[in-house]
Amino acid sequence: MNKRVLFLFVLPFFVISCTTRPEVFVPLDYSEEDVVRNEINEIEKILPQNSVEALWRSFLLKEKNYDNQTLESEISVIFEKCASAVLEECDAAYSEKNYINSQRLYASLQAINYGGISKLDFDGQSISEGIAEMLPIFSASGSAFEKKTSSVSSYIQGTVTIWVDLGIQVQKGVGYASHVIGSGFFINDTGYIVTNYHVIQTEVDPEYEGYSRLYVKLAEDSDTRIPAKVVGWDSMLDLALLKVEIDSPYSFSLGSSADLDVGDKIYAIGSPAGLEQTLTSGIVSAVNRQLFTIGSVMQIDAALNSGNSGGPIIDENGNVQAVAFAGMLEYQGLNFAIPVEYLKKSLPFLVAGGQRKHGWFEAFGKDIKEDEFLGRPSGLEVQYIMPGGSAYRSGLKIADVVTAIDGMPVDGIESFHDAMLKFSSECIVKVSVWSNGENISFPVYIAERPENPGYEIYKRDLLSNAFLPIFGMELASVDSSSKEYTVSKILKGSTADESGFSVHDPVRVVKVQISDEEDVVFAQLYTKKRKNGYFEVSIMVGAALDSPFFF
Repeated sequence: MNKRVLFLFVLPFFVISCTTRPEVFVPLDYSEEDVVRNEINEIEKILPQNSVEALWRSFLLKEKNYDNQTLESEISVIFEKCASAVLEECDAAYSEKNYINSQRLYASLQAINYGGISKLDFDGQSISEGIAEMLPIFSASGSAFEKKTSSVSSYIQGTVTIWVDLGIQVQKGVGYASHVIGSGFFINDTGYIVTNYHVIQTEVDPEYEGYSRLYVKLAEDSDTRIPAKVVGWDSMLDLALLKVEIDSPYSFSLGSSADLDVGDKIYAIGSPAGLEQTLTSGIVSAVNRQLFTIGSVMQIDAALNSGNSGGPIIDENGNVQAVAFAGMLEYQGLNFAIPVEYLKKSLPFLVAGGQRKHGWFEAFGKDIKEDEFLGRPSGLEVQYIMPGGSAYRSGLKIADVVTAIDGMPVDGIESFHDAMLKFSSECIVKVSVWSNGENISFPVYIAERPENPGYEIYKRDLLSNAFLPIFGMELASVDSSSKEYTVSKILKGSTADESGFSVHDPVRVVKVQISDEEDVVFAQLYTKKRKNGYFEVSIMVGAALDSPFFF
């Protein structure tokens, strides 16, 4: 099971250790000439490693107005230098048919309305057509998005058993053959296979130092192991694309999970416990389960067991509607699958090869409904911004409401993540925001989303500020020389809310501890909670350092 699912069921018990708080980011005052020139020097250093970030930061300088003509000239020079670098990289990537990278660079130039983009011999449509041509779903037999009818036996022939040989593991002086078994399915005629990332993780995880060899077994020949290679993988959506050098016996069509509703019939094909060519049936039990940090999944009651991971979930027409990824073994019938829309949006990045990296604005927020009286639209309300982060530098503010990304409507956190699936990290996008009664748009740089965003916030901000996105409790300092605070805000449904804290409760932070894996935080607090009759108590609260609300 994908480790990102675990924290939503139970807060794990980890060995914890104390950490040292580093220096907190100090805001830049761009009105000071020396600060501006220091920023120009920083941009010069960034440019060789990350031209898009350099372009964005130079654009932010360019948007300011200065009375100093010399300074204005220096800013103009560095901006043009960065824009030219991005333009050249975009042209080179397109020439090399690296369309994914070309799209990232082209979108960044578009987001800042750079006029020099007209110098290119291609446009966004040309790049999109190039991406479509490279996708493996377009094979000799046609597009895998087209519906086709076949028999159940054909569907089974289109699935494979994934076999990852981990060599010999020694336990108590005795050696045992170790392996991982999963499932997968062909999506075109030339040997491209979809499965789960966690099935093939040892093949690509840089921290794994043991033996690992990847094979697949065809349904029609379960005795032969066929060597396979990992083309691309997405650890956050638990997807991976494999390639074998054979013709596919049958390739599946990709349907649309939007066609399914609760109660609709579905089928799962896979190799539970290594039992190949197993077909089970059931219904869609629920949709929009928040088990991933950047998307929701489908709950089904078709039997899934260890070995089913990565197999197709199909409808009655044989179209893939989801990818099986998790079954709760201790709860019979509680199983989950990744909607096929995520696979469709991830395929261009998986085909391009390597790890698919997701992005974020380095902020935290919650859904907010439309308020006609205030004139406020529905969207994603900003409730926290990490100092020095992308949102901070872009000018996004607390209480702003994100309403669109690159023209795609955003009515909450789920649609935000859905829109972001279109983009790579290290890209600039145009963001529409409702702010203080006005609708405005401006470019925002997409930073690479870390494995545990909450840990980055903990390192980069004051403890009192970090408590809001991590525990859902905003703290106001009573004495700057001590760790005495007053609760000034509680987010509904947060750890603080479920622990019984209220606004105005006094809080003293005794210590904060981070798990060795840096994915869970614990805080020991002394408080006099109003809901406990103001009796002084010591309480330990814990929270995961990743959640869907980090954006």
